[in-house]
Amino acid sequence: MILYSMIDSGNCYKPRLLMAKLGLAFTTIEVSSHTGETRKADFVAKNPNAMVPLLELDDGRRLAESNAILLYLAEGTRFLPADKYERGLAYQWLFFEQYSHEPYIAVRKALLTFPERARDATPERLAMTLERGHKALGVMNRYLENNAFFAGNAFSVADIALYAYTHTAEQGGFQLDAYPAVVAWLDRVEADPGHVPIEWVG
Repeated sequence: MILYSMIDSGNCYKPRLLMAKLGLAFTTIEVSSHTGETRKADFVAKNPNAMVPLLELDDGRRLAESNAILLYLAEGTRFLPADKYERGLAYQWLFFEQYSHEPYIAVRKALLTFPERARDATPERLAMTLERGHKALGVMNRYLENNAFFAGNAFSVADIALYAYTHTAEQGGFQLDAYPAVVAWLDRVEADPGHVPIEWVG
């Protein structure tokens, strides 16, 4: 398999982390949106949405969107609950991550750390992403006060998806010490067998 990826992207980290845990062999090809590589014709021919990650399977078929890739790779493994309700919880938190979490926590970090995004870092945008990012962290913290993981009692793709940008949230100005249940959960995620850091590329 080939994973088209960016080393500093949390969305690209998600499949890399799961593939590491599954012991899957794959090649990583760096395709940076910072330099416009994802918008070049040869890459757009592979993914018309011009984004990474993009997973190319051994037979040449391709799959985009980080959480879709997680679900594909997790099929039949411990990372996707067998119980119907717990699997529904995993889907719930995957949707939450993309709709209520990533657009604020990840985007605020990008606004503050990527030079090409600086022009978009208006006071209003920064205030909005800070407020809504804190709301997402609060939702997570309240849930984790009574639950070890996000989809039942075991680590799953829901935890991978939410971990990817939560563990670097302080780079976007979010103080995680205000969310002790989230901090304890981050430790549990990192203790799960096969964990690798975001800089790992296989």
